[in-house]
Amino acid sequence: MGLVMDQINNQIAKITYMSGGNVKVPLVIETFEGASGSAAAQHSQSLESWFINIPGINVVVPSTPYDAKGLMKSALRTNSPTLFLKHKLCRSHKQVLPAEEYTIPFGVADVKRTGSDVTIVTWLHMVSKTLEAADALAKQGIDVEIVDLRTLAPLDKATILNSVEKTGRLVIAEEECKTGGAAAEIAAIVAEEGFDLLDRPIHRVAARDVPIPYSKPLENFVIPQVEDILKAVKTILT
Repeated sequence: MGLVMDQINNQIAKITYMSGGNVKVPLVIETFEGASGSAAAQHSQSLESWFINIPGINVVVPSTPYDAKGLMKSALRTNSPTLFLKHKLCRSHKQVLPAEEYTIPFGVADVKRTGSDVTIVTWLHMVSKTLEAADALAKQGIDVEIVDLRTLAPLDKATILNSVEKTGRLVIAEEECKTGGAAAEIAAIVAEEGFDLLDRPIHRVAARDVPIPYSKPLENFVIPQVEDILKAVKTILT
């Protein structure tokens, strides 16, 4: 993706605007990202924040086969360019899909789990880790609501704010590096548009700001784990 950033940023994303809407770009770029186990620094990155910083591109981040199929159908039917990101570890997910036709619109998040104590906003493989953390927290009497964004651009701000209004607490879980990640943008939006809804400061769970190591123990140390989500939730509830 880095080798074609000029084409993505300066051509694909801009030509419709530069042509006054006369040139459409019905293009879907599908690629994998994320750490999948000792793939080392060059093949373990999560770079979605690069692309949400480029106006004119849809950024799709599905976490389940069902969502991936519905979002891909929408991507193929739009006249605007779409970056379709899939986490490598999500390839092993299995799910029985409906035979009938369905699509999932961009900019509509999915509440994967309802709860009243804390909101966790997440996407891609971090959804699986968050669901696992929520199960553990439920055994301790902590009720977590999980918002799976499904697309980062456009972003479903309404679902995020509605959930925060209900819980009063927000954790954002991503696999990107913490500095400058998509979670930072989401936190800024909630701070600007929903500050009065918050009972506690926003917490971010993200990768450490270093290249992803080859060593599996070090990779696990750098990439956020279920335990990091548990710690963030318990911190925000104290």
